[in-house]
Amino acid sequence: MSKYKVILLRHGEGEWNKENRFCSWVDQKLSTDGVKEAQACGRLLREQGYTFDVVFTSLLSRSVHTAWLVLEAMRQEWVPVVKSWRLNERHYGALIGLNRAEMALNHGEQQVKVWRRSYNVTPPPIDQSHPYYQEIYNDRRYSNCDVSKDELPRAESLKQVLDRLLPYWDGTVGPEIRSGRSVLISAHGNSCRALLKHLEGISDSDIVNVTLPTGTPVLLELDESLRAVKPRQLLGDQVKIQAAIKMVEDQGKVKPAT
Repeated sequence: MSKYKVILLRHGEGEWNKENRFCSWVDQKLSTDGVKEAQACGRLLREQGYTFDVVFTSLLSRSVHTAWLVLEAMRQEWVPVVKSWRLNERHYGALIGLNRAEMALNHGEQQVKVWRRSYNVTPPPIDQSHPYYQEIYNDRRYSNCDVSKDELPRAESLKQVLDRLLPYWDGTVGPEIRSGRSVLISAHGNSCRALLKHLEGISDSDIVNVTLPTGTPVLLELDESLRAVKPRQLLGDQVKIQAAIKMVEDQGKVKPAT
């Protein structure tokens, strides 16, 4: 029996989503289309009668900005926004900044799918020679985390994303839900997928095929144990949602010659 409802949201399209690059912990802004997606999401949630008491985001601007735009469109700008690195996107290590389609051409589509979607495979770690290493690890936003900068990841599998996310879910987000507060989580493709794996009991093999488009709210209905009691519902125009899912899946494929 459903006791709680939570809205889970992958942020609107980012600049590097548009360029089909592994963005990860690089702090890219929303694209023009990403801003429109977030605003449309807010309007949809308002039209469907949703209200929120608290919003949780990552420390990355595209997640935070999406939350702001959603709340603005809902006329709920006053709702508190709580940020944590534990909701950050998966750390793609040495793959950060690379183009997915070019990687598919060089390494094969299956290998790119494994890097992007598998549960247990960790990409090669980032090191100090990487062009974005200093930008990430010298960023002041990571100075006040609940772990030291030396303990922050250098690369992650989806399993490792779930491992660092669960303490935050159990200790911070979950208690807010159980208290009866209405919660929106504005996060990232892989932090959302990791949370879905946990809440819906998705197998290690089946999580590979779970795809979330940007800017599409996902309704989760949970029981007293905060486990899903119904299949997730992607809210909005279902034809457009399926087209957006296919577009995300095609990002890891070789582009046909033109």
